[in-house]
Amino acid sequence: MIARLRFAHLPTPIEELPRLSEVLKGPQLLVKRDDETGLAFGGNKTRKLEFLVAEAQTRGARTLITAGALQSNHCRQTAAAAARFGFNCILVLVGEAPLQTSANLLLDRLFGAEIVWAEKSRREAVLQDAFEKAKKQGKEPYLVPYGGSNSTGALGYVFAMEEFMQQISAEGLKPLQCSPDWSVFASSSGGTQAGLVLGGRVFGYPGRLLGISVDEPQRSLQLRVAKLATETSERIGPRIEFSPDEVLVNADYSTPGYGVMTGVENEAISLFAKYEGLLLDPVYTGRAAAGLIDLIRKGFFKKGETVLFWHTGGQTALFAEKYQRELAQ
Repeated sequence: MIARLRFAHLPTPIEELPRLSEVLKGPQLLVKRDDETGLAFGGNKTRKLEFLVAEAQTRGARTLITAGALQSNHCRQTAAAAARFGFNCILVLVGEAPLQTSANLLLDRLFGAEIVWAEKSRREAVLQDAFEKAKKQGKEPYLVPYGGSNSTGALGYVFAMEEFMQQISAEGLKPLQCSPDWSVFASSSGGTQAGLVLGGRVFGYPGRLLGISVDEPQRSLQLRVAKLATETSERIGPRIEFSPDEVLVNADYSTPGYGVMTGVENEAISLFAKYEGLLLDPVYTGRAAAGLIDLIRKGFFKKGETVLFWHTGGQTALFAEKYQRELAQ
């Protein structure tokens, strides 16, 4: 039996994006609101943490340790889950302590997380050192993987796909009259996409799943997702082998690098806000939406198709000083 704590606000709704669809003059656009999962402003990591925190409990852990960028959504939600379920929390963040805390970093501190700073090149070494130190101190640490992306965390999106299929097959459900032809989402550490790929196979999603890479080359992300989807399959039944070529990834928009906001992300955030009152984040959903918009303009998605954008959250990063300057321009 798979250990799971049910604290996410599920099912997350599916909504139409009629005004944006009209403006872009492309396919019918929908959105799956995983920014409304509930934990610390929500986001996709909440689904993963239902399984990761449950596993930590079964192992008798008392401290959650993980790593991420200074404005990591994953770290923010991990710190919140730790606070909710009585764990200590240690976060290894890349960079240097800023003079002023804001956005996700502010929330990390409010949730009581201990912050350890590391250079990017030494992130894994510092993370391992923090884990070993906590272990020696008797804090019973549990290592939450980067992005929550291992076979435990990926289960969150296997069952998210089950939820999605139940929603689109429900009799009389609006706005869907049929299954979306495409599901588009941000992909980076690979756990969300691996779960969706596996869930799509198990629960019979007939459409195509396209990950817009935030920071990884296409082939490396395909390899990672295929491997993780295969490993995760053994958690729920017989092993299913996935090949990298089965994993759809577009890395055309990843060139600027992680967390670097450009004009295309700015435009995507502005369009979603202006025409749908929907907020995206500068790193993940902003970049994925920028890719979606560009592909619509290029005719990649056909006018008669239905495309669902899986909103994975992260809007709190809009309030980071770094991105406020970019958005104000």
